[in-house]
Amino acid sequence: MSQSSMHQRQLPVFNIPSLGLNTASALLASLLLAGCQATEAQNTTVETPDFGEHVLIMDPSMPSGEVQNKLDAIFKLQESNQFGPERYAVLFKPGVYHNKVRLGFYTQLLGLGQFPDDVMLQGGIQVEASWHGGDATQNFWRSVENLSVTPDNGTMQWAVSQASPLRRIHVRGNMLLDDNGGWSSGGYIADSLVDHEINSGTQQQWLTRNSTLGSWTNQNWNMVFVGVKNAPEGQHWPNPPYTVVEQTPVVSEKPFLTIDSAGHYSVFVPALRKNSQGVSWQDNHVPGESLPLNKFYIAKAEKDTASTINAALNSGKHLLLTPGIYKLDAPLQINNPNTVVLGLGIATLLPTAGNVAMTVADVDGVKVSGVLFDAGEKNSEVLLQVGDKKTTVSHAQNPITLHDVFFRVGGATVGNATHSVIINSNHVIGDNLWVWRGDHGNGIGWATNKTKHGIIVNGDNVTMYGLFVEHFHNYQTLWNGEYGQVYFYQSEAPYDVPNQESWMNGSVNGYASYKVADHVKHHKAIGMGVYCFFDVNTSVKLNSAIEAPTGPDIHFDHVTSVSLGGTGEITHVLNDQGEKAYDKNYVSRIVNQ
Repeated sequence: MSQSSMHQRQLPVFNIPSLGLNTASALLASLLLAGCQATEAQNTTVETPDFGEHVLIMDPSMPSGEVQNKLDAIFKLQESNQFGPERYAVLFKPGVYHNKVRLGFYTQLLGLGQFPDDVMLQGGIQVEASWHGGDATQNFWRSVENLSVTPDNGTMQWAVSQASPLRRIHVRGNMLLDDNGGWSSGGYIADSLVDHEINSGTQQQWLTRNSTLGSWTNQNWNMVFVGVKNAPEGQHWPNPPYTVVEQTPVVSEKPFLTIDSAGHYSVFVPALRKNSQGVSWQDNHVPGESLPLNKFYIAKAEKDTASTINAALNSGKHLLLTPGIYKLDAPLQINNPNTVVLGLGIATLLPTAGNVAMTVADVDGVKVSGVLFDAGEKNSEVLLQVGDKKTTVSHAQNPITLHDVFFRVGGATVGNATHSVIINSNHVIGDNLWVWRGDHGNGIGWATNKTKHGIIVNGDNVTMYGLFVEHFHNYQTLWNGEYGQVYFYQSEAPYDVPNQESWMNGSVNGYASYKVADHVKHHKAIGMGVYCFFDVNTSVKLNSAIEAPTGPDIHFDHVTSVSLGGTGEITHVLNDQGEKAYDKNYVSRIVNQ
């Protein structure tokens, strides 16, 4: 979140037209039941998996009006439901749908085809921010994957901020990334084809990875393109501020749910790619592994506990988390190599006893995708821990990967977590992480949602594509491992620092957003933006956005600091380099260091 959202601290009350929330929920429940009955009636040869009542399965044989009613009912419930408990996933079987989807909070659209063009949504997808006065800086927690979109007016509007990824989609038209000039703040698209133009509008920062574009127009502070065909020319940064990396060094795409012509469900796990550019799915054969759904434990928040889920994991099952909030009194333990954890509908893990929410053992090939970790009221030392401790074990050929993994401390409720994520294992790949100490909502305050660091990286050869870390009390990011690589970083200092004395690192003003430990000899970070908005005490200063040792193998390219609205000061960009960002010079930049 950024800038204009800070001037609207009280969220507007949203009333569903002609419906109260309870009525809307009841209507939606009846529509869901009708959909489940219809699907079962149509599919007599293969039993549809029991995904629970918060997963809608659409079939192209269904009347378009029936499909539209279901989609509209979800949107009416979720448009402004920023911190509510409801979670939904909408699955589209292969075919053509003449519908337009307006997408609200905690809603995921998934095409079930082998390729994006197997599901064709003729009508489009729209995300705007009329619920928040055109300000899209709070349009979080939603996603679209694995389908083709033909916008009815030629342009798909996707005015979002963090935790709203687009993956494996084909946009048969243009895209717009803002809401008619209102701010939007932080987005992500990967493995996607956009036929025509993407207009970023007032979007403040954006990462595009392994995609193919028609063209790109507009920019703000930090637009990064990694492994993108037809990316804009990036030789003249910061005019415009386009950071272009021709190839993606190493990545595997997010696993996804799919269905075959006989009605059998499986999860496809894409293979590791090195030095890649463009989408992964243009060839007829996409490297990877297809896992039948009977190898997964299908968990449901209303009935499952840490004990039942761990029993399934220990038996060798993969894990499919259906939409909901899972209240856990012990950590989920991922101990077996190559385990896939796939969340649907922004599935949320909430520790209730001051416990860790999930631990991943130091083993090959674990994949955690589509999960929101939400801190509980009783403090957790860490929400997600990858690897018990730092070791020399190499996972270079089969790394642990984290896709669309989000963290929240406060906002929905009072939450406390000393650290959100600690990565001890080597060769971990992070692919779109938002690590957020809440700055608005419930349970918010300097002494209320207490933290230290957002993320600590102890492992070596850890790579991040799209790392968003905001508002923590100490270093937002602390990087202790060697050979780390970061492609796109977005961070904000805490807004609610009461005074300078409360936020001192020894004799230094504040804690750098991004801290590379003094002993590190090899590190690379490209396309970074660090912002401040000290709205409690505007005299607060942050000495440096980034602190790092200097040396021949420490590289920072295209680094930006911003004082949002000129409220507060970042004195230096990197160590003691760079002009200060403050009310007379909002933006400061360093090309490379």
